[in-house]
Amino acid sequence: MATNVGMIDRIIRIMLAVVLLYLGFGLYSGSALGIGLAVVGAIAALTGLVGFCGLYKLFGIDTHRAHPTL
Repeated sequence: MATNVGMIDRIIRIMLAVVLLYLGFGLYSGSALGIGLAVVGAIAALTGLVGFCGLYKLFGIDTHRAHPTL
């Protein structure tokens, strides 16, 4: 499985995952909103750690290979 998530994208995903998991398990625990936030946070954490996103693959997005031009 090739990576398609760049380093900056991975950092953003992991930071977002921390916030979503905190909201899901902390503030909104036990509610449908809390479960939804926890699931989305877990997916963001997994894709950030692994470096592969299925939706990126589906839409042909590759931030791992994107190099800024100078």
